[in-house]
Amino acid sequence: MTGSLFFNIAGTVNTAFILLSLAGVAAQLRLVQRRRRRADASDGATAVLSLNQFTVSFLAYLSFFVYGYSIAPFNHFIVWPRLLASLLVLLILAEIWRDRRSRASLASLLLALAAFACALAGLLRGGQHVDEGRVLASTMIVAITALLAQGYAHQILLILSSGHTGAVSLRMSQLILLMDLSTVVFAFAMGLRLGWPLLLLAVVSGSTKLAILWLFRWQHGAQAGERRRRCNAGGHGRRHA
Repeated sequence: MTGSLFFNIAGTVNTAFILLSLAGVAAQLRLVQRRRRRADASDGATAVLSLNQFTVSFLAYLSFFVYGYSIAPFNHFIVWPRLLASLLVLLILAEIWRDRRSRASLASLLLALAAFACALAGLLRGGQHVDEGRVLASTMIVAITALLAQGYAHQILLILSSGHTGAVSLRMSQLILLMDLSTVVFAFAMGLRLGWPLLLLAVVSGSTKLAILWLFRWQHGAQAGERRRRCNAGGHGRRHA
């Protein structure tokens, strides 16, 4: 199999899994909206959702969007799926702000809107400053990978402290894990010179998603009832940043 054929196959498979993962993100958005419409909801529509994690996830998708149009040749496999992913996560950030009305949620939403506008402006400028854009996007991806690990760790700690997964979507976690696995293959198809940022972030993201999937089983374990009672005694209905 030639390198070009492997690249196209890996890119197509990765795009398909990204689109599946976007179905998971959309499922998360629908879950939040259903919880908001529920008249008997005893906690917030976005309970247990980590604002930290979703903000960093948005920046991760957006940085790859910028990276995809900053390398030569323009990588359609990276650019367009990440643009759509950025939009969906932006909508989730808007739902978090709508539910919590906190300064932190407003700051995250405004940051996301400003970053999204700047990224679109960079795309519209075309091929100008391609090398500088690639270096900037690579630096962003390294920084965002560290933030993403911290953000997912925060989400994991919220689940552990509350004793349940709340508004966290199982389907989104499963589909994003599949996307991460296909991204690892695509990174090798690109070659490590250009593909290392994808490889780095996919390995970190996939590892944390495995931990979150385990927590979906953990919440129904033998001590689940005791954990719930302890968490409720410590302050039922709390909202999390």
